[in-house]
Amino acid sequence: MDIVFERRGSGPPLVLLHGIGHRWQAWEPVLDRLAAHRDVIAVDLPGFGASPPLPAGTPYTLDAALTVLAKAFADLGLDRPHIAGNSLGGLFSLEAADRGLVSSATALSPAGFFNALELRYATAVLRASRLAANVPDAVLDGLARSPRRRAAMFGMIYGRPHLLDAAVLAADARAMRDAAGFEPTLRAGRATRFLGACADVPVTLAWGTRDRLLRASQAVRAQQRLPHARFVWLKDCGHVPMGDDPDLVAKVLLEGSDHPLLTG
Repeated sequence: MDIVFERRGSGPPLVLLHGIGHRWQAWEPVLDRLAAHRDVIAVDLPGFGASPPLPAGTPYTLDAALTVLAKAFADLGLDRPHIAGNSLGGLFSLEAADRGLVSSATALSPAGFFNALELRYATAVLRASRLAANVPDAVLDGLARSPRRRAAMFGMIYGRPHLLDAAVLAADARAMRDAAGFEPTLRAGRATRFLGACADVPVTLAWGTRDRLLRASQAVRAQQRLPHARFVWLKDCGHVPMGDDPDLVAKVLLEGSDHPLLTG
């Protein structure tokens, strides 16, 4: 299947994976900062952004996602690139590292470390956010322009939504509303946990101190699961930290991918 992507810069390749309901533009605040040092490829995951959904009947499982990702690497001529992801993309990044597909992995508030209660909470928040976006585009644009309503609508996702452009937030909401992969991914996520070890692949875990979707208890579990990983708190950042502090997130991503490329 054809995966839509944005590619910029030169240097060691770094693939970027967004979270559920988002699109490659989630990385726009840090893209040029990264592209000064890396060959950056930000992708739209299947069923999100401008990428088509998985073929009919294909479940949105980790295996399906990693199969698509491995084929995308081959099509782009990438042999074990560095990878970084946020939320769902963070889970995919760790899984890619565990399967030996990448040379390093940096995961920003990755999914896959929740318990049953935390999963129900996150699912409810995500569905409520998508429902809130199911209004006429003119209304959505107005909500994004209002500082108070912007904080109410996007404060569960961003730590500092006032820093983001209103048009970008409205477009993000539309992308979540229209994502064909949203519900099947949520359903598949009920049985999905990260159980790997990422042996022999450098891993960085980073978590926003204002993450209200996947909270700090999950950061603790992630550190317990991957005790050899580097861990970074992202001060004053929410669940999608790229727009909250682009300089800090770019620094973490560059440091996390500052390793020799592996081969084979």
